[in-house]
Amino acid sequence: MGTSTLSTWLRCPICFLPLTPRPPLALVCASGHNHDVNRRGYVTLLPPRTRVVGDDAAMLDARDAFLAAGHYRPIADAATSLLPEAPGQRILDVGCGTGYYLRHAVDRLPDAAALALDLSPVAVARATRGHDRIDGLVADVWSPLPVRDGAATAILNVFAPRNPEEFRRVLGPGGSLVVVVPAADHLRELRGRGLVLGVQEEKRERLLAALSPHFDLERELAVERSLRLSATAVEALVGMGPSAHHRDAAEAVRERETVVTTSVTALRFRRRDEVRPG
Repeated sequence: MGTSTLSTWLRCPICFLPLTPRPPLALVCASGHNHDVNRRGYVTLLPPRTRVVGDDAAMLDARDAFLAAGHYRPIADAATSLLPEAPGQRILDVGCGTGYYLRHAVDRLPDAAALALDLSPVAVARATRGHDRIDGLVADVWSPLPVRDGAATAILNVFAPRNPEEFRRVLGPGGSLVVVVPAADHLRELRGRGLVLGVQEEKRERLLAALSPHFDLERELAVERSLRLSATAVEALVGMGPSAHHRDAAEAVRERETVVTTSVTALRFRRRDEVRPG
């Protein structure tokens, strides 16, 4: 992990030309745009004057605590099982968070290289920490990605925003996109109590419609499990997602244990050779 491996993924966010290393800790394009690389091994390539912000440290602390307990391990197993197993995979994780799912995938694909992308610098720092095959990028998924055309063989996208046009561009021919989205029953007990935000109706169908001009669905897996969670675990579960901005789980959770349904769909898509008219 360093400027040499990082540069193989990236293009300049200003002029879109490939980036190359400039020792000791910078990336530069042929137009002369210079981008400093953080000493912790990641680079920030946000468009000029970007004002959006990513998850803060408190949300990521909650996510680390909840995921480290193994509650979402079946989801990580399902997502990883859908990734290609051919040698030399290059996996781009868009919306990497703490890197839990990406590390799980890379550990099971011993020669894979990976790029952890998130809007939050705190998240990217955690995703790359202690793993020499994961580089890091702070970027906005809603903008043109500072990733080279065809740089990835697979994209991992777990509970995160998607940019179908850009996903297709940064994948090589025949590349795979693995997406995990919540199903209708996901966290239904907590939603019924107003502790987490609702799941968008017909989430799967909306996903298929958005991706269909650029990707073909190949396979999908349903992952459903009932968890018996302590009040502390429920507090972490609520605090690790977007509901953290709207709810105080510590005030709302009083039971010593709560049964919570987790229900998600993991889907693998293949990049279309030709774009289908929308």
